[in-house]
Amino acid sequence: MNGVHDMGGMQGFGPVRPEANEPLFHAPWERRALAMTVAMGACGQWNIDISRSARESLPPAQYLGSSYYAIWVAGLEKLMLQRGMVNAAELQTGQAADPPLTGVRKLDAAQTTIALAQGSASTRAIEVPPRFAVGQRVRARQIHPVSHTRLPRYVRGHTGIIERIHGAHVFPDTRVSRPLPPFVDEAHWLYTVVFEGQDLWGSSASPGLRVSVDAWEPYLEAVEAAP
Repeated sequence: MNGVHDMGGMQGFGPVRPEANEPLFHAPWERRALAMTVAMGACGQWNIDISRSARESLPPAQYLGSSYYAIWVAGLEKLMLQRGMVNAAELQTGQAADPPLTGVRKLDAAQTTIALAQGSASTRAIEVPPRFAVGQRVRARQIHPVSHTRLPRYVRGHTGIIERIHGAHVFPDTRVSRPLPPFVDEAHWLYTVVFEGQDLWGSSASPGLRVSVDAWEPYLEAVEAAP
């Protein structure tokens, strides 16, 4: 979706100024926010792309006015409210009022280390060969989907070079189309595409700047060689 979260290359936000020796967390609650989000992922009621979409679709003022982990918490609250796992009053009081929702998996403490080590693979085996090859010139499609996508706005309509083929991976755009399990598991080839900075932002781009973007095959189209 074309939301405020997709601000790469946009003007008006000022330069990115990395914090020297930045800690992993700036406050104890941020550590808990990460832990809760990861643990709730084991409930089986959403996948990582639905989780990302929940954060991206927050009201613009809320998104821009919130810190990184505050956005995570708001996204988690949104998902739980939508699925009846919690109500607004419970979020306000921090106290459970209704019985737990049935049929929801939970992550047992003893399984946490194993589950985190295993992760959840996004690679899939598909029968069709990759459409593009390393070194091939491609164009990022000019698309404006109303739902979740992983194609940044700043590369849409621009051309780049295939640098690497990563294999077939679950396609985020269709994985959000079914909000509850069983989820859509459509997969497409995933590529690293390199764009020249001046092709993206003109002469104001830093000399020699190159931008690498991981892009699924449906995001790309072949560029015909010049005669």
